[in-house]
Amino acid sequence: MKRLFAFVVLASGLLGAASAHAQMALPTLQLGLKSATAPTEVVGVLQMLVLLTVLTLAPAILIMMTSFTRIIVILSFMRQALGTTTMPPNQLLVGLAMFLTFVVMGPTFKTFNDTALQPYLNGKITQSEALTKAEIPLRAFMMKQTRPRDIELFLKISGEKTNITAAEIPFLKLVPAFMISELKTAFQMGFIIYLPFLVLDMVVASVLMAMGMMMLPPVVISLPFKLMLFVLVDGWQLIVGSIVKSFG
Repeated sequence: MKRLFAFVVLASGLLGAASAHAQMALPTLQLGLKSATAPTEVVGVLQMLVLLTVLTLAPAILIMMTSFTRIIVILSFMRQALGTTTMPPNQLLVGLAMFLTFVVMGPTFKTFNDTALQPYLNGKITQSEALTKAEIPLRAFMMKQTRPRDIELFLKISGEKTNITAAEIPFLKLVPAFMISELKTAFQMGFIIYLPFLVLDMVVASVLMAMGMMMLPPVVISLPFKLMLFVLVDGWQLIVGSIVKSFG
């Protein structure tokens, strides 16, 4: 009898809570369109669309127009040369590459902020003027790292004149030229990184063959020696320092 009474009390409490929840007012969200009463409202909407577009393309901009491409390719070559396919993991390499990108691009980002972003946020220049001023430091950085032959290649592909000044080079031609220049530099540095580890692999393979241990994979023996060599020469400092100095 006591159990039946307790069940009735519990059920009545649940019903009361449900009814109270049903009576509670819930907020609603309404979306709609209205006619603009002033030109500034239209301009504000267009600026918001441009901002969302830039945020969407931010990863592509980071990869194509900064030092990120060279850094991540070199770090990937270093991992393959060591023979550790998953160590360091991809997330760690990408994070390190991003922070090194901020270090290398620091002066460029500072100029961009002082000449374009802050004046635009303070209302001193228009959006088009801000974009024009923002292109100047970015163009200067890419021109410094891009080989003239790569720029000439894309100018010839597009059928444009090759005897033009740096300021006259179209931005759409400069970006792919900068990317292939970065890839070439990264592959050159990757080759240099590979050499000492390749020599170590050849020595270990020769020793194993001389000892008649041909069934034992040389990678199993050479990996600890590679790690020891990398630690003894302070490999991380050498690699990171060489990467940063290559942009000088």
